Amino acid sequence: MKHTSRLPFIGITGGIGAGKSTVLSFIEKNYNACIVRADDVAKDLIKKGTPTYEKICEAFSGLDIFEESGEFDRNKLSKVIFTDINMLQTIDNIVHPAVKERVKEIFHEEDLKENYDYFFLEAALLIEEHYDEICDELWYIYASEDTRRARLKESRGYTDEKITGIFSNQQGENVFRTKCKKVINNDGDLAVCEKEISTAIDGIRH
Repeated sequence: MKHTSRLPFIGITGGIGAGKSTVLSFIEKNYNACIVRADDVAKDLIKKGTPTYEKICEAFSGLDIFEESGEFDRNKLSKVIFTDINMLQTIDNIVHPAVKERVKEIFHEEDLKENYDYFFLEAALLIEEHYDEICDELWYIYASEDTRRARLKESRGYTDEKITGIFSNQQGENVFRTKCKKVINNDGDLAVCEKEISTAIDGIRH
């Protein structure tokens, strides 16, 4: 165990389009589990008035990245950071450590409350951000590149060029399989996927 706690802490990861949300939805409906998504935590942390917001403002001083309300305009911010690798690194260095600390706080709060039987965290960068240091297990949600590509075209309207670019910036399958304790196959048959999730949860030691 990575921590002295009652609540099992499971990290969920996988490439874009692998269906992590589908897996979490099944868990949420069928198990007494606290589900936390790193993206949602990040959105809260960069709201106007927070320490993380202030750090980003300082780092991006003078740039047009705001809405009239003073909140960040996500489209403007995305254009800035995804056209300049240094800007992307700057915001990552501010946001990712803050998210990790907040996730740890949420986990300990829920562990003390004793309302849940499981704690699941979903994040694309679990491996890169070394969440294995705080999770009991990492699970890799697998789907083939062809399946993921088809899903992203259908659900998000992404072009092949955009998808290829995203894939090239994500971890390879071998890294996920090496770093993660369990692999959940979500390549098509939902019933198979759900059975694998149930088996994986049954194998968690409390």
